Amino acid sequence: MLFYFTNLLIAAYLFKRNSDKKYRIGYQIQELQEKLNVIADQNMKDRQSTRALQEKITRYNSLKEIIEEINKNLDLDAVTNSLAEIAFSVISNNRGICVLYLVDNQSQRLTLFKTKKEDRNFIIRAKEGDIFDLWVSRHASPLLIEDIKRDFRFDLERLKEEDERRVGSLISSPFTSGDKFLGLLRLDNKVPHFYSQDDLRFLVTLCELGAVAIENGQLFKHTQELAIHDALTGLFTKGHFLDRLKEEFSRSMRKKTNFSLLMLDIDLFKNYNDKFGHTAGDTVLKKLSQVLVESLAEFNPVISRFGGEEFCIILLGMQKKSAIEAANMLRERIEREKIILRRQETNITVSMGIASFPEDTTTEDELIHKADKAMYAAKQKGRNRVCST
Repeated sequence: MLFYFTNLLIAAYLFKRNSDKKYRIGYQIQELQEKLNVIADQNMKDRQSTRALQEKITRYNSLKEIIEEINKNLDLDAVTNSLAEIAFSVISNNRGICVLYLVDNQSQRLTLFKTKKEDRNFIIRAKEGDIFDLWVSRHASPLLIEDIKRDFRFDLERLKEEDERRVGSLISSPFTSGDKFLGLLRLDNKVPHFYSQDDLRFLVTLCELGAVAIENGQLFKHTQELAIHDALTGLFTKGHFLDRLKEEFSRSMRKKTNFSLLMLDIDLFKNYNDKFGHTAGDTVLKKLSQVLVESLAEFNPVISRFGGEEFCIILLGMQKKSAIEAANMLRERIEREKIILRRQETNITVSMGIASFPEDTTTEDELIHKADKAMYAAKQKGRNRVCST
């Protein structure tokens, strides 16, 4: 009996010792597993941080190439296209939507200038920007929205009424030069939390570089416009007009279409200068230019101040008969127009000559010669009339 009891105690002791050992081993395994989980989690975070750092390094290393790309061309269209392309590919990985707005100098409103889209068939309806773009415009500050539904600064119901596109997250940065707001560049995606603070910082850097290129592009465009427009009237210069006439000849011969050339001269213009002074003559020229543009707008004309008080107009796609009708309508409108010179109400008349392609000629020089000859025939016949070859 004693032997059996002793063996039972020994067995119980061994069982307890093994249980304690098994528990300690299990506890140690659990501790090791927790440590492994922590290490794995940290490794994953380190890998993510490394990838993010490598991506950031790659992005900022590309700034030299980006600067070269956006500054290699002074053409505004090319500059803005490069900026939109870089932002869409480098930051968004060609996903979602990229929109670039510039401020219209006349209306001072945002105007949609460039778009890049994952879905090329999608149509951007907010041509003057939505509530987010207007916010960036008013504050001239960058904007990051990680989740549209959780950002209470904006009226989402108003957004749905203005634009159909779904926006989950977005980043946007202004183009500014000093105190001048030039426009903005925006990236948005249907997915919330698609963009980060690093994405916004890079976009801001891109827009700071882009603002200089955009301002240079706008200045270059303005300089080009000055080169082809008459300083007094704003109409095309003679040189540019002759280039356009050459282009129209080539196009019309290739497509077998018609056009007419109208030349006009102000009757007795010297009398206005002698009576009212040369500044009054300038007033007459500017007023006539305005009437020409407004009266012929429906015909999409090419209008030039050809020299002094002489003007040339290309009426695209118009045969001689229609051109004569348009010219007579224009002549009557000019005659009715009242001009105030030194507090005196006066008016002007013009003599016009018309020649048409291909009815009258198939060469540029002869077309100009025939229109000019017809114009002088109108003067010889008493002025204030339209003559054709």
